[in-house]
Amino acid sequence: QVQLVESGGGLVQAGGSLTLSCAASGRTFSNHPMGWFRQAPGKEREFVAVMSWNGGSTYYADSVKGRFTISRDNAKNTVYLQMRNLKPEDTAVYYCAADPEGNWRRHDDYKYWGQGTQVTVSS
Repeated sequence: QVQLVESGGGLVQAGGSLTLSCAASGRTFSNHPMGWFRQAPGKEREFVAVMSWNGGSTYYADSVKGRFTISRDNAKNTVYLQMRNLKPEDTAVYYCAADPEGNWRRHDDYKYWGQGTQVTVSS
């Protein structure tokens, strides 16, 4: 059974930092892109960041570019999202996802999802 388990969410003040982790089990994703999405209350799930299997390609949403950094450790089957200078508008449930088909920015194209971790940024 494939599982993606996120951790590292929490409550932080604006300007603070958090690092999310997503550990995969049940199969290896070392040859597949892994990414992060988020969903705020009342809004659709939106793309945050994605990294290719070897880290050679990374893409970010404009809203997080320069503040968030995605990384991965294939030996640990884990992807990370380092978030700096957090803003209240970053408040959302953050999901990791793996193995997209086609458009890496499109959540419908991902086969595997974690259960999400809440990030709340207070002003």
